[in-house]
Amino acid sequence: MSLVNHYQQYLTVEDVLDRVAEHYPAGASYYQLAPLDQLHIGGLKASQRLLNLLNTDTHPRVLDVGAGVGGLMRQAAQQGFTLVGLDITHAFNRLNQGLSRQLGLEHQLHAITGNAMALPFISSSFDAVLFQHSFLNMPDTTKVLAECRRVLRPGGVVVMHEVVSGPNVVSLRYPVPWASDPQHSCLMPTAMLLEKMRKAGFHLDHVEDWSADALAWRQRQREKETLSTQHDSQTKPAPALSPQLIFGQRFMEMGKNLVKNLADEAIQVVEIKASC
Repeated sequence: MSLVNHYQQYLTVEDVLDRVAEHYPAGASYYQLAPLDQLHIGGLKASQRLLNLLNTDTHPRVLDVGAGVGGLMRQAAQQGFTLVGLDITHAFNRLNQGLSRQLGLEHQLHAITGNAMALPFISSSFDAVLFQHSFLNMPDTTKVLAECRRVLRPGGVVVMHEVVSGPNVVSLRYPVPWASDPQHSCLMPTAMLLEKMRKAGFHLDHVEDWSADALAWRQRQREKETLSTQHDSQTKPAPALSPQLIFGQRFMEMGKNLVKNLADEAIQVVEIKASC
């Protein structure tokens, strides 16, 4: 299975947009969209932590690499950033653009289908590059980092909220949201990632392990997801939006595996800021 097919095989863009419009005819807030478009461990809180590493005065123009369906982009737009999102999955970009259009943000946000190993932008065209649970799908990370270095202006920054391999990575259970099997899971230890960034010419400004918070958040989400599947349609309606609209029913197993993988230290979560 290709990486693109892994992400889009259960997604029908028009159906999701119709569902959002039906439940939020006046336009959904980024809080209301979060169960659908914040497809990473930590949700809105993790995205805000990442954005707190930037500011609109020094990093107004931002490239979100592996932008998914654009939750981080819309959250950042509310804070004054101008973003371009790049994702290899074209259906994600179509949904991203449709959701931004529903919020009236289509002129501030742009989604492009492309490959991080050959960024379709001129040199020195961005103030910051974001990765949020996207570096883990990239087999040639050296090339990706070189491309980031190229498109960043002098003094620009890379910020990451990434899943990395833990000390017990051999026990990693699949499927997980980024991969159905080891073929597309390109995890590496934090130390290796940091060394690759140094070799690419970046200076490390901030590194923080967020694994404990990530596990606590995923456990809470898992409880909500389990309850939502057990709801009584006579007394409590199902949630309007959920990751299952993207991943299908397999997301329940993915969510369960994420908790297990974090608890077993097969994976860890790290925040990084580096400047050039």
